[in-house]
Amino acid sequence: MKSIQIAIDGPASSGKSTVAKIIAKNLGYTYLDTGAMYRCATYLALQNDLKDKDVEAILTLLSESPISFGRAEDGSQTVFLGDQDVTLAIRQNDVTNNVSWVAALPEIRQELVNQQRRIASKGAIIMDGRDIGTVVLPDAELKIFLIASVEERAERRFKENQEKGIETDFETLKEEIAARDYKDSHRKVSPLKAADDAITFDTTGVDIQGVVKFIQEKAEKIIDRG
Repeated sequence: MKSIQIAIDGPASSGKSTVAKIIAKNLGYTYLDTGAMYRCATYLALQNDLKDKDVEAILTLLSESPISFGRAEDGSQTVFLGDQDVTLAIRQNDVTNNVSWVAALPEIRQELVNQQRRIASKGAIIMDGRDIGTVVLPDAELKIFLIASVEERAERRFKENQEKGIETDFETLKEEIAARDYKDSHRKVSPLKAADDAITFDTTGVDIQGVVKFIQEKAEKIIDRG
């Protein structure tokens, strides 16, 4: 059976990670959370009071505390910086609101892209982010670009934050998501956009299982053809 690379891109809270994890489990593929990697770099920058001019210091911290992924007892993914579990820490609002400027630093992107490509080179992988189909895995056999309205994405993130005990104001969340969309799509390095050969799917009003079914059917056709 053919092993393929699946790239899922889209803006904040478009459902990328949730869908990717389910499909990876269904297909027996490896799931790589690229967003968590950029959040780790952001967490390190904030913890050490570093700014965009301190790129070399951030790179040094990343080399000293390598990013790795694990699995909790309930099957959920855990994220580590060195031996420190940062799974919840990297989802806090301060990290969320600063990740765009860190992700826009060319040297940081290049280092993390290199790490992502090394992991993906073995195939049988599903990866989500903002530039997977355009930059990280340009030869991926299946590329999906998920979109959804700002209102619906804010509702998803609000519910997610409530479940994690993260205090959030809904209207502020909407503004933050819209601002992040603008920053991500207008950055000079690897802007958020659909690859020319990606399938764009609007998930507004579509439940998670509906999105999973749509993507998995596309993937299985390619796998079966191989």
